[in-house]
Amino acid sequence: MGKIILRLDRVMADRKMSLNELSERVGVSNVNLSKIKTGKISAIRFSTLEAICDVLNCQPGDILEYDPNASSD
Repeated sequence: MGKIILRLDRVMADRKMSLNELSERVGVSNVNLSKIKTGKISAIRFSTLEAICDVLNCQPGDILEYDPNASSD
């Protein structure tokens, strides 16, 4: 079975946005955004994903990627 990979770090780098700035604009704590950024989460609320996409002007597919060859832990 494959694995969902989070690419928030890449999108943030493309937009030249820091974790602190994204946290303030999205209204989510630095700790929670850091977990999303590093992929150390097992779920994400649609409302959080919507807010991140709104602030970063991106699509969910820019942040989430499915790798059929990666193994889930």
